[in-house]
Amino acid sequence: MRAWPPAVKRLPPAPTAFLDRDGVLNRDRAGVYITNPAELKLYAAAAPAVRLLAAKGYRVVVVSNQSGVARGYMTLARARQINLQLVRLLRAQGARLAAVYFCPHGPDAGCACRKPEPGLIKEANRQSPADMALSFVAGDKPSDLELGRRAGLRSFLVRTGQGRAAGARRGFKDLLALARAVPDLKRKTK
Repeated sequence: MRAWPPAVKRLPPAPTAFLDRDGVLNRDRAGVYITNPAELKLYAAAAPAVRLLAAKGYRVVVVSNQSGVARGYMTLARARQINLQLVRLLRAQGARLAAVYFCPHGPDAGCACRKPEPGLIKEANRQSPADMALSFVAGDKPSDLELGRRAGLRSFLVRTGQGRAAGARRGFKDLLALARAVPDLKRKTK
């Protein structure tokens, strides 16, 4: 389900960074749901990372499970408001997202959009296709890494959010470290 923008202009295929939200862009604690836009707190590295990814030639798209809707912790409208707050907070720091997609279903719903299923990436690709050979998934949980595998994309672990809690030794310190490490696609085309 697309939370933002309200309408998507079909664009040509582009390298895309599919980013998880909670634990990658904003602070996350296992078992605690963000149920109010005021609770969303960005990591200091989030906006610089999104800006750097865009400068390197990536379309930046958020893909996130938000089962708090199915669990009754928030309404669908409130989940959209929280995602719009993410867009606003990043934009205030000069970082722009191409789109935000989320799955409102619970773990037992059997839907095709709940990560690690690739439904959110498929929906994003129908609206603005990714150049799959140059795209990737970044997340802090095994389900994010599995999403990348199932979608046929490279996937990277960031050790913020639950990536840190799991004691992961591999992966990137944060999203900015990953953004610095991925290829600069604009430089390659010059």
